[in-house]
Amino acid sequence: MIYKNIAKSLRIQINSAGYQIGDPLPAEKTLAQQYNASRMTIRKAVDLLVIAGLLERKHGSGTYIKEKDVHHENASLKGFVELMANTGHNVRSEVIEFSVIPCPLSISSKLRINSNERIFYSRRIRFVDNKPLIVEDSYMPVKYFSNLTLTHLEGSKFDFIENVCQIKIAGSYETFHPIMPDNNICQLLKIENNIPILRLSTLSYSIHGDYINYSIMHRNTQDYIVEYHLKREQ
Repeated sequence: MIYKNIAKSLRIQINSAGYQIGDPLPAEKTLAQQYNASRMTIRKAVDLLVIAGLLERKHGSGTYIKEKDVHHENASLKGFVELMANTGHNVRSEVIEFSVIPCPLSISSKLRINSNERIFYSRRIRFVDNKPLIVEDSYMPVKYFSNLTLTHLEGSKFDFIENVCQIKIAGSYETFHPIMPDNNICQLLKIENNIPILRLSTLSYSIHGDYINYSIMHRNTQDYIVEYHLKREQ
């Protein structure tokens, strides 16, 4: 429906750097001209964002930005818990699969280990304020992390690697792909099955050059905004 598409566009607009919490939304007449739609259609689109908790109407005054979607700005390599530590949001991880498996060939080629070498496989759902924002599949060689437990995965994986295992993370290769998620991912993220999401694969390596973790993350792009600040080398 037209009003749902307008709501999605407005959501992106209010999450941009040009808007701050407390700012007024443009008037219905202005938005109607911007989107070439009726004021009734604009009102229905705004209603969706009011229900989502992003906008609030003040009688006799207008509509204002109440909240933004979960957002972080990234200028260096950090784990999800580290990124969210100072945002004021409640963060938790739910581990729904955790096992030791022979490393599949497709994963061994990423981690530079022998096929069928033992690895930890885990699937976690990362929640912020009880919203499921990321489904993460991780592959970690047992030879580096023999003491990995479910409790560690419910917390910060980076904290476990660096502070428990004393393995210093040097960096990570990242690849992004927009995808249409399958039904299983849609159910876990609680999103409609016709909404594109972001698939992010990361390959982390230690200061000694060992590849220590390969993860595939499916991010809910409706509620999760990431900004990268990358500086050019001089």
